[in-house]
Formats: sequence, structure tokens, C-alpha cells
Amino acid sequence: MARKMRLTPEHLALVPPFSGETGRLAGRSDIPTEAEWGAVADSLLANAPADGQIWIFAYGSLIWNPEFDFVEERLGTARGWRRSFCVGWVRLYRGTPERPGIMLGIESGAACRGVIFRLPPERRREELLKILRREMPIRWDEVFARWMTVTTDQGPVKALGFPVSRRNRAYLADLDEATVVEALATAAGERGTMAEYLHNTVLHLAERGIHDRYLWDMQDRVARRIEQGPPHPVLALG
Repeated sequence: MARKMRLTPEHLALVPPFSGETGRLAGRSDIPTEAEWGAVADSLLANAPADGQIWIFAYGSLIWNPEFDFVEERLGTARGWRRSFCVGWVRLYRGTPERPGIMLGIESGAACRGVIFRLPPERRREELLKILRREMPIRWDEVFARWMTVTTDQGPVKALGFPVSRRNRAYLADLDEATVVEALATAAGERGTMAEYLHNTVLHLAERGIHDRYLWDMQDRVARRIEQGPPHPVLALG
């Protein structure tokens, strides 16, 4: 029998939506130039597999909203990594300075089951740039894109992933789960709420037969937090 999520669309409707002008990407002074994104793309492609095939490892929203073209997808496992809400404080996309969020990342751990997408060979740089603009929307202190080995039923694949580095200033170490839950239940930005992000990720993983215990526990706890009453913004964090 399929598991039934506690976090439902009815819960999501209770989280106040984004409003106002803060937390928008447009107009920022720290958006990379096309030349900067291009330099990262060229560096990654220079170390691509010898067969020229570019695969992207997706563990979160890239699965259900890739925003790039691909010609093939497979289920795959990145060993040595695990999902974790450890990237923040998010004041773009699904958070604002007033209601900061925490994004999902992968960091050192046992294993992460996800999806790999193969880019069109004739447009691999063009599609890779789309991904970099999305995953690295503001200037970085460290490029966290890297090649990793992903195990699939068809054999191992070298794929490009985006694990968070513990040296990155956006990495949030040792957060207690109550703080994470509060952020996921309250944060919202121009791309929607963090609760919606969590719901979509768990739902689309389940559709592919992937069960992540950590995310399943989080969706249950976030639903319970929303049920307690109107969420209060997480303020003065980091």
C-alpha cells in the first residue's frame, strides 16, 4: 500500500504567500555575468567524460521542475551523499529577508537515490548554462558543481551534481530540527513557499518509487507545525 503524505495541498494553502518587493532576484548587483557562468560551464565540460555525454544528477526540484532540455533519464544512486536541509539562509526564490528559508542540499552521508538526466549532445553547453544560472543565481565564493559517480541499473555513470561544501558560507551546520521545521513551515518567496517545495519533492520522488526517510519525516513534522496555527516568520537567523 502506498504511503499517504500528511503534508497536503490544504496545508500548503495555510502558509501565507510571498508579497512585497524584498527577496527578488531582479535588480541585484551580485548577479554573475554571462562570461562568469560561461567560464564555469567550460571548466566543467573540460573535465567531462571521454564519451562526451553530459548527465545531471537531480535530487530535489530539478526532478520535478528541471527547466532544461534532456533526451534521457534514469534512476540512480550517488553513494557517499545524503539529502539535508542545510543551505541558507535563503532570501531568494523561496525566502525573503523577513521570512528566510532553508534549501535542500546533499552533503556527506550514506547514499542518495535520485534521477540523472542526459543533456542533448548538440546543445550540452547551452543546457548546462541554464542549470548553472538556476543553481548559482548570485556570485559564489566557491563553485560547488562537481562530477560524481552515480550507480544505475545500466551501470555507473559520471554525472554532474551540486553537493554543498561545508566551506561554503551558505552551509548551515548542526541546525536543530525544530529550527528547520519552522523555516520550512513559514518561508515564502517569489517562486513559492518552502512547504510547497518539500511537498513537491516528496511527491515526485514517490512517483518514481524513491522513499527518503529524512524527507518523509520532514513532511510529517512540517504538516504538524502548520496545523498548530498561523506560522510566524523565522527572524534574525544567520
